[in-house]
Amino acid sequence: MSLFKARDWWSTILGEKEEFDQGCLCVADVDNSGSGQDKIIVGSYMGYLRIFSPHPVKPGDGVQPEDLLLEVQLREPILQVEVGKFVSGTEGLHLAVLHCRKLCVYAVSGTLGNVEHGNQYQIKLMYEHNLQRTACNMTYGPFGGVKGRDLICIQSMDGMLMLFEQESYAFGRFLPGFLLPGPLTYSSRTDSFITVSSCRQVESYKYQVLAFATDADERQETEQQKLSSGKRLAVDWVLNIGEQALDICVVSFNQAVSSVFVLGERNFFCLKDNGQIRFMKKLDYSPSCFIPYCSVKEGTINTLVGNHSKMLNVYQDVTLKWASQLPHIPVSVKVANLQGLKGVIVTLSDNGHLQCSYLGTDPSFFQAPRVDSREINYEEFDAEMKELQKIIREATKTQDILPKSEKHRDLIVTAEVSPDLDAESQAIDSEVKAEAVPSVTVKITIQSRVTAQKPNLAVCVQAPLAVTCDQFIFDDLEPDSSETVVLSVYLKGNCSPSELEGNCVVSYNTPTELNPEGILRVAQCNFRLPLRLICFPAQPSKAANHKLTIDTNKPSISFLTIFPDFVDPSEDDQANVLGFQFLTGSKITLLASKTSQRYRIQSDRLEDLWLITKELTLRLEEHFKKQNCKDFACTFSGSIPLQEYFELIDRHFELRLNAEKFQELLSERAVQFRAIERRLLTRFKDKTPAPLQHLDTLLEGTFREVSAV
Repeated sequence: MSLFKARDWWSTILGEKEEFDQGCLCVADVDNSGSGQDKIIVGSYMGYLRIFSPHPVKPGDGVQPEDLLLEVQLREPILQVEVGKFVSGTEGLHLAVLHCRKLCVYAVSGTLGNVEHGNQYQIKLMYEHNLQRTACNMTYGPFGGVKGRDLICIQSMDGMLMLFEQESYAFGRFLPGFLLPGPLTYSSRTDSFITVSSCRQVESYKYQVLAFATDADERQETEQQKLSSGKRLAVDWVLNIGEQALDICVVSFNQAVSSVFVLGERNFFCLKDNGQIRFMKKLDYSPSCFIPYCSVKEGTINTLVGNHSKMLNVYQDVTLKWASQLPHIPVSVKVANLQGLKGVIVTLSDNGHLQCSYLGTDPSFFQAPRVDSREINYEEFDAEMKELQKIIREATKTQDILPKSEKHRDLIVTAEVSPDLDAESQAIDSEVKAEAVPSVTVKITIQSRVTAQKPNLAVCVQAPLAVTCDQFIFDDLEPDSSETVVLSVYLKGNCSPSELEGNCVVSYNTPTELNPEGILRVAQCNFRLPLRLICFPAQPSKAANHKLTIDTNKPSISFLTIFPDFVDPSEDDQANVLGFQFLTGSKITLLASKTSQRYRIQSDRLEDLWLITKELTLRLEEHFKKQNCKDFACTFSGSIPLQEYFELIDRHFELRLNAEKFQELLSERAVQFRAIERRLLTRFKDKTPAPLQHLDTLLEGTFREVSAV
């Protein structure tokens, strides 16, 4: 904590329950008065735009009515305000206001007043751009080296840079490898846009590269059209800073020196034009905002850094020169020229505390209040000490309420899956339309090292898989005793499961000295079911609608080795190609390349690729693990089939809407459709949410029955 406080020159509270952030504050001579005096422009998330020109009679005065030049509500949240030469045909300053889906440019002007109410100010909309994407932030400057005007670049939430040449839209480009938007600025010296990506690295993109890169609006075109429309967007330089960035700023107070300042979560960095680190400063606090400004010492730059401890620190390069206390946590800080006073520090908090201050030297001392002296009563002290010691002893005893941790677990549950399918299937009430529905035996063993009261075993598998019995209740287990149960798992629903894994959970009570009824504890284990439970070998197919290619860093392995349960050793042609057929009827083909390190999975249905893909990667990992190979990896370099995935979702919801319409029809004609309704309830009874193909089958039968009536 600093001994000195920032001296309050002027301050005010903006609105009620309004929110502000980093881009909501700007200082400039926005009305082009020519006096060199800055105005304070503030926008809020509630849509209020305010412009101030402070005139305190004496330092520390609050806001006067004439200090507020303009207040207007724009009805949409204001993300950022900037002042620049944004209107063609004039070099006057104009105000740019960024909303979530709109960019507006205003002219601010004042009219001299003839009465005591003073001057009147108003804003005039010069032009606006409706945005096709949700905006995050913006920057401006003489892009491409233009003279006498500023262009605007807006970064969207999905990583697109939208560039506007004043009244007209120029082009849009997507940043490569984008995940989350970061701070954005422009360097006129190198004609580059500089941002910090979610990969925690500073990235610089040349304006000329952006201008000639592939247009973002042409992403829906064919691959050949993409290649002909422009070049791929390439980064100029990259620097990994290893942390997220709060803000970024380019300063060029001397024409010979231009620096890029980046404020991170625990450091702030000063970089050269080419991305090399000029210097960095490790911070021992959590910063909230910063701004570099000109230093009186040649060759150095001063930086104001605000933090979450309500402190404002002044650095000359990496040396801390001053620290002062603020009455709030600043989210934005600027340096302004107000009423002939140069270097006024303007800060804004997230709840609207706007303050203009300067760095004074009047110390603010804290003086402890005077305490009335009294005689010490040693008997009372002794009694209080004994009471505290008693509480400590009781607290030490209560540690035995929880069982003492042991080197080994008190109760262990294990599950052993039979390597072979059951000779006689245990499938009960299966809806699968296959000739035979297999089952597999799972043996679960519970071993207890302590007394386990009321043990209860629950076995869970992913629907549409089912177990012959999923709940087991045992008598109390004595120390060093065990229980074993046997159950079978089979495919009950007429669709494929999303995974072939099961889970066993045992809940029990362990008594302690102070809790003889015991406290609840849980032990669990997972088990993996065989692929043969839901599919069987089939003839491979050459053609398929959907294909997936998996790349590896090791030579392809013969299917005779990794799928011995699905191939016939006497068939040589099965070493590199293998067919699967699910019990539900779908077919999948698996191929291994003889010349490369790739595997291909293909099927006519997109949703059927997953299980075979997962099984392939698991078996490959197990194979190379046995070979003591630690660097094996599977990768996917193709495009993610999002379009096909979204079509599945759309089809799913369309079926749900059709089902609802039929339900309304049944309700209106209850007498005529009573027999159908009973059949529907019977069919849907006890059905958990299932994948799409399950719903297809059920609704298909429903449509046939209703059509017949």
